[in-house]
Amino acid sequence: MIGITSYGANIPRLRLTRMAIFQSMGWFAPAIMAVAQGEKAVCNWDEDALSMAVEASRDCLVGMKKENIDALYLCSTTLPYADRQNAGIVSTALNLRDDILTADFTSSLKAGTSAMVTAFDVIQSGEKKSIMVTASDHRETKGAYFYEMWFGDGAASLLLGDKDVIAEFKGAYSVSYDFADHYRGTGHKFDYMWEERWVRDEGYSKIIPEAINGLLKKCNVSIDSFAKVVYPCFFKREHIGIAKKLGIPPDKLQDNMHEVCGETGTAHPLLMFVAALEEAKPGDKILLASFGNGCDAMYFEVTDKIKKLKEHKGVKGSLAIRKELDNYQKYAKFRDLVKVEMGIRAEAGGQSAITVLWRKRKMITGLVGGKCKKCGTPQFPKPEICVKPDCGAVGEMEDYEFSARDGKVVAYTGDMLAVSQEPPAVYGIVQFEGGGRMLADFTDCELTEVKVGQPIRMSFRKRYYDEDRGFHAYFWKAVPQAQA
Repeated sequence: MIGITSYGANIPRLRLTRMAIFQSMGWFAPAIMAVAQGEKAVCNWDEDALSMAVEASRDCLVGMKKENIDALYLCSTTLPYADRQNAGIVSTALNLRDDILTADFTSSLKAGTSAMVTAFDVIQSGEKKSIMVTASDHRETKGAYFYEMWFGDGAASLLLGDKDVIAEFKGAYSVSYDFADHYRGTGHKFDYMWEERWVRDEGYSKIIPEAINGLLKKCNVSIDSFAKVVYPCFFKREHIGIAKKLGIPPDKLQDNMHEVCGETGTAHPLLMFVAALEEAKPGDKILLASFGNGCDAMYFEVTDKIKKLKEHKGVKGSLAIRKELDNYQKYAKFRDLVKVEMGIRAEAGGQSAITVLWRKRKMITGLVGGKCKKCGTPQFPKPEICVKPDCGAVGEMEDYEFSARDGKVVAYTGDMLAVSQEPPAVYGIVQFEGGGRMLADFTDCELTEVKVGQPIRMSFRKRYYDEDRGFHAYFWKAVPQAQA
């Protein structure tokens, strides 16, 4: 039996209400009032497709043995690097084995499901036993546009394998078309969109039913057999219209999540699928379909193993951790839609040392420190000599992952002079459970919310962007947790 063995999700904490967009830009584009309901998930300034992919993958790995993973497929149309394997960065951040296959799947919104089909073929062949498929998109749009209202940011991760399967893979059917409802040329920041009726009438309403009907025929199963049918379509009315065309009752159609996070591109079919799995019961059949230059349709049946799966944050948990962003100007700054003066201090810095990043990749990208084999004291960064005064062992350090350790705030400050995308810059000392301290930037918080002793968790984030060289730098930041 092969299928899904675990799942995870990451939806950014910030939620921009669509009414806030209209209130700021409705003077220019009054028609966007028609879709001003609900909210969309938006990245903080230090989040992007890669950082969200790491967080979704970490959620997927809860309770799993990551040393068993044989491959990682990263799927996105908004990857930070065009010529550097992004999946390799995610693998390093997760501290996966070095002897695994990593690959980027891109250039289509159905890249996530295409990677899943590919992974199932590989597992079926016996070549590999466990493959992680993570899809993530940080969707860029111009301001005062319908697509700014529709699109959101998010990521989802699935672990595929042949043991402890929670949803058995029963079959797939794909169609591939050079159907260009939108495109983005090399070097361009924004997608070029064709008329909405084109993607609605010739795209969603024809291609998705063709793939789903093909799957039903191939697997000799009726649409009535499925407890949930999952497919993306950011047009709410058309989403329901496709269901009617296929004979899917409203209670069996998975919500398209328009009101709570928006359409998250490559990640969206997988996010909706995770949401369906969170509510699934043993024996439920789930149909998953995607859309983008064709369609992949897949058939799953939930097993008893789903009852034993350790609790994940998933979609439910991600949606519960929200903070309303009603300041459109701040959103526009985070998306680089407006240019502001960052001051002379922002000019300091320079080229990142690729050699140092390679030598210290475990420390910088994986947040790996050391633990003394003699006295058991954890420390970051990993030293040659143990820091414990009554130990002082030399060369006795073993790798110790701090990224998975919770901690607490020991000291903090708000710095109005430091360069920050969201002044003041908040940083301080954090103490990890089990030992070890480090100086860390804080994120996803306001200065007034931070308290000494407050719990924190570490999150993989963008540290800075070297615009001159196109270099995206990442590190780990502390996220203060709300206290009951």
